[in-house]
Amino acid sequence: MNEKIQKTLKSSETEDWLDLHVVRPLCYYLAVFFAKFDIHPNTVTIWSMIIGAASALLFAQGCFYYGGTTGLVYNVVAVVMLCIADLLDCTDGQLARMTGKKSPLGRILDGAAGFAWFIPIYVSLVYRFYCHHEIEFSWFGIADTEQNTWIATAVVFVLGVISGVWGIAGQQRLADYYIQVHLFFLKGEKGAEFDNSADVERKYREMTPENSHWAERYFQKTYIDYTKKQEAVTPEFQRLMKTLKAKYGTSAADIPEDVRKEIHDASLPVIFWNGLLTFNFRSLWFFIFCLADIPAMNFVWEIFVMGALYYYVKHRHEGFCKRINEKLKD
Repeated sequence: MNEKIQKTLKSSETEDWLDLHVVRPLCYYLAVFFAKFDIHPNTVTIWSMIIGAASALLFAQGCFYYGGTTGLVYNVVAVVMLCIADLLDCTDGQLARMTGKKSPLGRILDGAAGFAWFIPIYVSLVYRFYCHHEIEFSWFGIADTEQNTWIATAVVFVLGVISGVWGIAGQQRLADYYIQVHLFFLKGEKGAEFDNSADVERKYREMTPENSHWAERYFQKTYIDYTKKQEAVTPEFQRLMKTLKAKYGTSAADIPEDVRKEIHDASLPVIFWNGLLTFNFRSLWFFIFCLADIPAMNFVWEIFVMGALYYYVKHRHEGFCKRINEKLKD
């Protein structure tokens, strides 16, 4: 990879093959273009949110089975729009590192982008199932009556809520956290956006109408809950961090190199599986389900298959954290 592109990445270790060889190079040239026109990274993030959310209007349409060529075109355009939204969401970080225009609000907006896409998209999929469900009804031998349609749609709605709240939100929140943890032990504080809820809450309390915009205060407040949820599902890692701080101090630079290396080396293989919880692998299956005209199956996939992957990643990460923590206490 071009050295200039490398400098705009957090780390090649936290990128998958597609990101390294396709997505990140494209985003680099987009970042160069935006930098020439002095476009702020937060503006790019907001464009990403708008385009991704707008794709929901097209994902709500049945594909080829229900809508013929027109339906196929709608869904293909929706796929392209969501891919563009993801490109812009990746570009904002590279643009921020390229121009030095990093900000706490940018970090929070970047984390919120995926939610801004998938809330309207998931709502549109429930509506789409209500309109087009012949395939699923035929699988289970369900009569296509108004009553059955409403009951089945209610079930799909519940699956969508579970998939969205516990699935994509919880899974990607953990994936993002593990990436930042890995970067913290690889590069230290300056190379990671590794936030803890106590610091986030302290910063929020220091924010006033005089020194900050209301939108920044709002997003900072929501970020408190985001970081608390990350910490709640990683108890063994929190215990490890507590031990490290008690023994060596609060800075990554204070941790002995051999300890940092041991944690990094244990984290590296987990990061591969962790990457499957992020956009590329997840969206591939989402696109397949939509183009095959069975988008409700995406909710089942998110809950059961991606859920199993989530628990596998969490189990491995928590496992090595517990082992290293016990070793440090001996």
